[in-house]
Amino acid sequence: MRALGVNTWVWTSPLTDAGLERIAPRVAEWGFDVIELPVEQVGDWDPRRARALLDGLGLGATVVLVMGPGRELVATDPATRSATQDYLKRVVDAAATVGSPVVAGPAYASVGRTWRLSPDERRRAGAELVEGLAPVVGHASATGVCVAVEPLNRYETSLVNTVDQGMAMLADLPAEHCGLALDVYHMNIEEQDVAAAIGRAAGRIKHVQVCANDRGAPGADHLDWRGILASLDAAGYDGPLVIESFTADNASIATAASVWRPLAASQDAIAVDGLAHLRSLTS
Repeated sequence: MRALGVNTWVWTSPLTDAGLERIAPRVAEWGFDVIELPVEQVGDWDPRRARALLDGLGLGATVVLVMGPGRELVATDPATRSATQDYLKRVVDAAATVGSPVVAGPAYASVGRTWRLSPDERRRAGAELVEGLAPVVGHASATGVCVAVEPLNRYETSLVNTVDQGMAMLADLPAEHCGLALDVYHMNIEEQDVAAAIGRAAGRIKHVQVCANDRGAPGADHLDWRGILASLDAAGYDGPLVIESFTADNASIATAASVWRPLAASQDAIAVDGLAHLRSLTS
C-alpha cells in the first residue's frame, strides 16, 4: 500500500513547533503515513523535537524547501547565490535530522520571479543551476538525503516549467542524489499529457505532491487519478503521495499560492477527503 501524506501548509504558515504539535496527532489519527514539513526559515521548528513527536505518532516525514524573495541560484549575484546555498544545506540538515529522505521544491529561483529567456540564455541558466546546486547535492548525498527539484507553472517561474526542462537541466547531476519533484497541480497546467510526462521522468522521480486541479482535495476534480497512479507505478516511483494545498489565513502564502476562495468545505476536508480518495485507489 503506497504511503500517503499531507503538507502542514493546508493549515498553517509558517510551521512552528506548537503548530506541528497541534496538527501531527490529527494527521496520524486520520490515517496518514507521512507529514510534510516546510522550512520557510531555518529554526522555525526544531527538527529533533519534531523527530521525537513523529516517531511517537508513527508518522514519517518529508521536507520541502521554500524559495522566497531573495533566494536565487541563477541569474543573481555571488552573495545571493552563496546565501541560498547555505539555506538549502541547512534545510538538508533539518531533513536528515527529522528523518526525511528528501528535500523537495523549486531549488533554482524565488517563486514568482519570471523573466524572458532566449534558448542560449536558458542553456546558460541550466549550466549555472548545475554549478549552484552541485554543492548542495554533494552535501545531501553525505547525509543520505535526496534533492528533488520541482518544476512550477509558467506564472510562478519562467525557468523550469516541465518535466522535459527539468530532466535536461539535471542531466549532469547524479541521479542517485538529485531528481525531480512532480506536483500534479503544476503538471495539469504545463504538460500536454500528464501520464506521458511521468513516464519520461522515470528513474529521476524523487517526490510527488498531489491535489485537485484547483488546489482542493484530490478526487474533487477532472484529473485521471487512475492513469496518474498507473504511470507512477510504471515509472518505478514507490515513494509517498503528499497532498499539498494552502491556508488562506496567512496573507503572504495565500497571495503566493493565489488562494482567493475556499478550496473545500474546510481545510480538514482537503486532507480527509483527499486521503479517502487516494486510499481507495492505492489500497
